[in-house]
Amino acid sequence: MKPVWIVDDDQSIRWVLEKALTRENIPHKSFSNPNDVLNALDKETPQVLISDIRMPRGNGLDLLQNVKETHPMLPVIIMTAYSDLDSAVSSFQGGAFEYLTKPFDIDKAVELIRRAIEQSERNQSSNKEINGWRQDSTEIIGQAPAMQEVFRAIGRLAQSHSTVLITGESGTGKELVAQALHKHSPRAKGPFVAFSTAAVPKDLLESELFGHERGAFSGALTLRRGRFEQADGGTLFLDEIGEISFDLQTRLLRALTDGHFYRVGGQDPIKANVRIIASTHHNLEARVAAGAFREDLLHRLNVIRLRMPALRERAEDIPVLARHFMLSCAKSLGVEAKKLSDDVLREISVKPFPGNVRQLENLCHWLTVMTPSNVIGSGDLPTDLLAEASELAIAPQGGTSPANLAGTRVGGLDWEVGLGRLAVKMLQDGDTGVYDALCSKFEKAVLQAALEVTRGRRVEAAQRLGIGRNTITRKLQELGLDD
Repeated sequence: MKPVWIVDDDQSIRWVLEKALTRENIPHKSFSNPNDVLNALDKETPQVLISDIRMPRGNGLDLLQNVKETHPMLPVIIMTAYSDLDSAVSSFQGGAFEYLTKPFDIDKAVELIRRAIEQSERNQSSNKEINGWRQDSTEIIGQAPAMQEVFRAIGRLAQSHSTVLITGESGTGKELVAQALHKHSPRAKGPFVAFSTAAVPKDLLESELFGHERGAFSGALTLRRGRFEQADGGTLFLDEIGEISFDLQTRLLRALTDGHFYRVGGQDPIKANVRIIASTHHNLEARVAAGAFREDLLHRLNVIRLRMPALRERAEDIPVLARHFMLSCAKSLGVEAKKLSDDVLREISVKPFPGNVRQLENLCHWLTVMTPSNVIGSGDLPTDLLAEASELAIAPQGGTSPANLAGTRVGGLDWEVGLGRLAVKMLQDGDTGVYDALCSKFEKAVLQAALEVTRGRRVEAAQRLGIGRNTITRKLQELGLDD
């Protein structure tokens, strides 16, 4: 096997990788700058190349471009301490095999190197070209592993025309991801049209999407082009796709199938070359099971699924997001930016933020407008945020019954906190079979809730829960709820 080449101006990084590869009996060779690598490539070729992205005597992306021009089959792993969207997208657009964020877990790094070696040996690495795209600022901020996965996905989808379904809770930034997917795609020069299906009355949705002819209905005084026509040659982002009516889903499916549609009141078919990116906070599979969403439309939309993590899943990003929002809010208001104290950053980093990034942004706007001091302390935080945290800190008071576990605040984390505290107590008390006991309590609470909503109709309850009729019958028997 040929050696793995390591390129990094940081001697400590080279040393760590060298020791790890030596331990794994993987031959290796190190370089401190890209120029030496290019000179060495004239004489020999490595099995895999691992390169830092920013070095005083050269740029890892430029090195990646040069390598891909002369050695398109060589897997290149890009390392960076700057875990932003630009780096991820640029790396993948340049043909990188993978993107490794510093600081990294050495075992995971070795695993990645082994995968790259296998790819090199299979000789199946594809050659991609850098399209010259570079950008000064990022659209999405995030260093947490969950966000790095999002960046990687955007990078891999950069040259694709595939339909994408973005899922995640409200306020997680699904539209930002849609914009990034468009901006880094071959359709970037075309229009990006965002349309929220939840923000338009249901009787106007069809006209908004497909347009209408003059005189098609009362008030249609002129011809109007719908969102599909407006997005021709670009991207149409359908936000909250789960909200549209069943009848309109049929028309939308037809348009997605062959690209043709009719304006309301129109007789001639219209074709638009549009890439669809949809988003939803709903569980569409559950809505399909409940008969509220077409299964064939779900399959048409669900070509590539990308999940946006909730803010509580990336709490380490809260300080950097908060600083960013404080600066942007101050700029938009034309005032001097205020600083968040370390105490505030620590305190908000453990808040649940059920409204996710949008709620954090609103908090920063409130602090910018309402706090008198330039340095914001814990006492400046709004009382409703502090009250919300106090509620979450209180464990369920009524014991461990399913009713108490099910007594959630919609969109909040009370039940999760309560369940976690109950698990801790049971484990500390030396209880056995804790996992099965808690799973039974959870299942019992969910089934009771479903039967209450459906007034005891088991088939409907099963459909709403997204499970089979036989499954709900068996579960009710197992849990002693089969009366």
